[in-house]
Amino acid sequence: MNWTPAEVERLFALPFVDLMYAAQQVHREHHDAHAVQLSTLLSIKTGACPEDCAYCPQSVRYDTGVGREALLPLDEVRARAAAAKAAGATRFCMGAAYRSPKQKDVGKIVAMVREVRALGLETCATLGMLTPAQAAQLKEAGLDYYNHNIDTSEAFYGEIITTRTFQDRLDTLEAVRAAGIHVCCGGIVGMGESVSDRAAMLATLANLPAPPESVPINQLVPMPGTPLADAPPLDPFDFVRTIAVARIVLPKATLRLSAGREQMSDELQALCFLAGAGSIFYGEKLLTTGNPDVDHDRGLLARLGLMPSAGAGKLPRDAAA
Repeated sequence: MNWTPAEVERLFALPFVDLMYAAQQVHREHHDAHAVQLSTLLSIKTGACPEDCAYCPQSVRYDTGVGREALLPLDEVRARAAAAKAAGATRFCMGAAYRSPKQKDVGKIVAMVREVRALGLETCATLGMLTPAQAAQLKEAGLDYYNHNIDTSEAFYGEIITTRTFQDRLDTLEAVRAAGIHVCCGGIVGMGESVSDRAAMLATLANLPAPPESVPINQLVPMPGTPLADAPPLDPFDFVRTIAVARIVLPKATLRLSAGREQMSDELQALCFLAGAGSIFYGEKLLTTGNPDVDHDRGLLARLGLMPSAGAGKLPRDAAA
């Protein structure tokens, strides 16, 4: 169905227990409520990005202490992917700080995709804006998912980024979808946006011609040196509400508990799983920010009776009761 921002905003206004109950019902209808898919994210090119995203320590415009690192060699990427698989990850995501990748680098990234796929891992990449031809190259290499977040609502977008437009984001999503690559697209909560902005962001995702198969919900990590370094902390219940509303309006998507997890208590993460999160980034680092360690994650999942899974498949009707 098509969701208006006003309809989505009304979901945010539900009493918390009612919203959680509705979200859990939707989650169980479409996903295995006891499974959490594990992904690992590697920065294959760090820093020196020309964009001015107000949350990002990799922007060349801000003094954040993040150094410039060239594209990693193929052997190192292969070794890191193998280590991620050995630790239990089933998807390997490669992130590079580009506005858009240079064509000479696309060939190197294509080789990385092939090597990671050869290990039996799902592949994902986030490289900034893509042309249709670049998307086609990545598809031919076997890329499973492409991540390109819209970040926030179209109305609030200009407060966060001025070096590319909201439509630029949508154009890349269209190129990725046209190439036959699964879309991974979500946003960031806690940047000073309103509830109306969160609702509009989720309505945009739900109303795409084909909604994303994968939706990362990130909590802002205020990074020293960025314009959002002093952003006030987000109410944890507001973050959980965002996941629960996303679960309802994007029923078939896998919701990914992404940036900000290092700052979350185990209890908050448990509420996120109850609200419909079905995937986490797993490993010590998310691009340039920390992440809970592998042993802690495995312990938390065990305490909650959740099992690592390659995906969030639908349970048989009798098993879901």
